[in-house]
Amino acid sequence: MGLIDKMIEDFNEKIFRKKHCIRVSKNSNKKVLLVGNFLSKTINYRGMCEDLAVKLEDSGWQVITTSGQLNRFLRLIDMIRTTWSQRSRYHVAQVDVYSGLSFFWAETVCWILRLLKKPYVLTLRGGNLPSFSMRWPGRVRRLLESSNAVTVPSRYLQEKMCHYRNDIRLIPNAIDLEAYSFRLRERVFPHLVWLRAFHEIYNPTLAPKILAKISKEFPDARLIMVGPDKGDGSFQKTQQLAVELGVNDRITFPGVIQKKDVPVWLNKGDIFLNTTNVDNAPVSILEAMASGLCIVSTNVGGIPYLLEHEHDALLVAPKNLPAMTNAVRRILTEAGLAERISSNARKKAEEFHWSIIVPQWDLLLKSGAECLK
Repeated sequence: MGLIDKMIEDFNEKIFRKKHCIRVSKNSNKKVLLVGNFLSKTINYRGMCEDLAVKLEDSGWQVITTSGQLNRFLRLIDMIRTTWSQRSRYHVAQVDVYSGLSFFWAETVCWILRLLKKPYVLTLRGGNLPSFSMRWPGRVRRLLESSNAVTVPSRYLQEKMCHYRNDIRLIPNAIDLEAYSFRLRERVFPHLVWLRAFHEIYNPTLAPKILAKISKEFPDARLIMVGPDKGDGSFQKTQQLAVELGVNDRITFPGVIQKKDVPVWLNKGDIFLNTTNVDNAPVSILEAMASGLCIVSTNVGGIPYLLEHEHDALLVAPKNLPAMTNAVRRILTEAGLAERISSNARKKAEEFHWSIIVPQWDLLLKSGAECLK
């Protein structure tokens, strides 16, 4: 190889490593491909897969990630291309599995991995997977049984999906606990925080309705609604409803924020609202717990598996405005309740520190890589 050819090859190698976030590890036996939605550079939304990539790199893994393409079709193409073309760079793969069209992505990538005789681990995500699985039981069972291991981030999904594979492993979502400044809510103010994407499944329009009800009794009540607009009209509906209810001047919409700024925005409030109609094990709730906010949440999906009513949160039925409003009122008026919920939530959040979760991933992925030897 000539000098010019060698320079070109080295340059292309650097570009590839930068694009796919590869950090060279001294341990050549720890090489993994992570397949998921790595979109923080395009829409400023950081999924759990991105944090996992960083933590695995810190623990000595050489990591390839795919995909950061915003367009859904291009994302699939990039996943396919990377899985095939970079086959010599990884020993084991981890694939995120969602419902809907995203399930087809996982099926396609795993088909290629089987052609390559690469071991892979599936991670089931999304609160809609149980209902999707009831519609497509054969597809779901075939995919899960084809993998070396299946993980879930919540006991909810572990319980609901065990019919399709009976050895599903629980590896919870995790957070950097030290990034969240804990403040015990001994005295609470009617300052509410909502942190989620604006989409109808998260029922964002319920939040301004709660604010309107609370404001009649607590004139200084206010609400912060943080999150990206998913484009289904929910963001506009929420804003319009706030105007109609006369509380638009009490609501702040900061839009999408950097991950590092989440603790700052959370600590602007004392009560965390989770109004969702569908859920699994949301990281936003872990973040609120770590910060010591008093959580008022619907009891859907995996929420009751994560939070305990009256212990570290108040849980109510979905779409129930009176119950949600009353729960907020209780936190503001009932002696000792806010302090108890705040303290217990922080204690539980400490169980989800990355220092506890990463070793579980490290062991599982190394077991998968051993299959190649």
